[in-house]
Amino acid sequence: MEFINRIQLRGVVGRADVSTFPNDSRVCNFSVVTEYGGVDKEGNSVSEPTWFNVSLWSREGAQLNLYDIQKGLWVEVAGRLRLRRYITQAGEERVSPDVIARSVKILPREEERMQAQRDY
Repeated sequence: MEFINRIQLRGVVGRADVSTFPNDSRVCNFSVVTEYGGVDKEGNSVSEPTWFNVSLWSREGAQLNLYDIQKGLWVEVAGRLRLRRYITQAGEERVSPDVIARSVKILPREEERMQAQRDY
């Protein structure tokens, strides 16, 4: 039996920056926020945002330019999940969900998606 570690996200990019290393490899580190919505016991709408840190490494023949990933864009990310553990300066242990992206697709903005739905 094989192991499976797969994650797929659709959300909005927070921060984004590209780093270049001496061996000419590049990585785009960016954050993506997703929301889970529902209704509480009183019937009020509630949403639960979750932030993920994503790393996308440049690859030969990749169709997406790392510099195209910018704050505010809707993206769909597929990759694997890695839990990074670290200690804060206050001595508290924290866990951060990090995604090592295999693919990133930039989606049309919300207004464009709504217009496309009305056109059909």
